[in-house]
Amino acid sequence: MDTSPLLTDRAALMRQRARAARAPEMFLHEDASVELDERLQEVKRTFTSPALIAAFPDPWRAVLPGAKCVLDTDILDLEPGAHDLVVHAMGLHWANDPVGQMVQAAQALKPDGLFLGVMFGGQTLNELRAALAQAEASITGGLSARVLPMGEIRDLGALLGRAGFALPVADTVTRKVTYETPLRLLSDLRAMGETNALAARPRHFSRRDVMAEALRIYSEAYREADGRVRATFEMVWLTGWKPHAGQQKPLRPGSAAHRLADALGTFEIPAGDKPGR
Repeated sequence: MDTSPLLTDRAALMRQRARAARAPEMFLHEDASVELDERLQEVKRTFTSPALIAAFPDPWRAVLPGAKCVLDTDILDLEPGAHDLVVHAMGLHWANDPVGQMVQAAQALKPDGLFLGVMFGGQTLNELRAALAQAEASITGGLSARVLPMGEIRDLGALLGRAGFALPVADTVTRKVTYETPLRLLSDLRAMGETNALAARPRHFSRRDVMAEALRIYSEAYREADGRVRATFEMVWLTGWKPHAGQQKPLRPGSAAHRLADALGTFEIPAGDKPGR
């Protein structure tokens, strides 16, 4: 039985998403959907039975017309082996079990089906994280869970293999956004449904003096030349294929037909020999 603490308070997350849906700010989802379209064009394959896992599906529908849309619940509403493409759109960073989400996506794919996931990565909101931590430490002497901890690309890429995908690839797209003030950033985060839904979050309003100091630090430390403040959003893209006998496979060690030293035009020193001085 898994007794590890939950990362996300799912009920709080759903409340925040419902609030955001009333006046959503989806420019990052729109950017990611354009990126998704470009990636699918590079695959040069027509997908006839796509599935979309998303809390806010509207920005993705133009890229995936006719896709089955499901919410990123713990148990995904997907039929095993029914899809040739599964896209997990901007929700994996909130998953209590991201590997479980990927395993279910893999199960929903046909052999040689494609999985594409996009999520916020570890550099996202590093400015806000630093300003809040500095302000709280200086005023209260402690730190609270205020910003979602997000995975680094190396760790996230390894999850693809654990989920059973072949030919796994992880890469990032980073966007720097500028705001008139840090308060405008906080407003956008509410409209994205990306405010604090951590299970370990403080269950009281943030102290005014802590927030005022955080906003001051943010405004001074991350101000651009034009007077606006910057915010970083790192989107990690995860790509993997459902295993199939006809897929390309890596070469066996020692099967290369040409020596690397010959290709580079260098002298190869046999193992155990020491180069002359």
